Amino acid sequence: MNYVLPLSVVLLSTGLSFSANVMATSPVYQEQLNTLSAKTDVYTASDYVSSEQIKMFPKPDDNMKQHVITLPTLSNEDQYMLEIEIGQNKLVDCNRHKLMGEIVQKTVEGWGYNYFQVDKIMTGPSTMMMCTEPKTTQFVILGESINENYDSRLPKIYYLPHDAQLRYRIWRAETPFSFSGN
Repeated sequence: MNYVLPLSVVLLSTGLSFSANVMATSPVYQEQLNTLSAKTDVYTASDYVSSEQIKMFPKPDDNMKQHVITLPTLSNEDQYMLEIEIGQNKLVDCNRHKLMGEIVQKTVEGWGYNYFQVDKIMTGPSTMMMCTEPKTTQFVILGESINENYDSRLPKIYYLPHDAQLRYRIWRAETPFSFSGN
């Protein structure tokens, strides 16, 4: 006959002992996580709907889309940042690929509110390494990321060509400031 003894009995009979500690943690609130999401809307000239918050911004042209990002209100917005990347999903090889175009920051006349506009996106340069792997679909960005202060009082507005995409993420400062030198 085979008997199965609990691990605690085996450890005690061999002279070994063990202990376990259990710690309770505070509940995690959604604002503490880096999983904030904003409300996003995309309008074309044919389906444009103005609202009180965006009425001062121009209606998108026929070949453009207006991307509207509305951020949720936070109690500590100075600890957050919004990062924007404008680009396209492309089938690419192992080389580094870029897009060409100009991201222009404009101001609404009489209001002083800023928005970004890209009139045209073209395939840009890439490195010229020999690739043996098959091509994959990747998000290729135009220029560099746009970093904006987190401000929920006014939506962030971007005018992009129909074939462009906008992606964003919200960053939160996790560490306090440190001092340099004396």
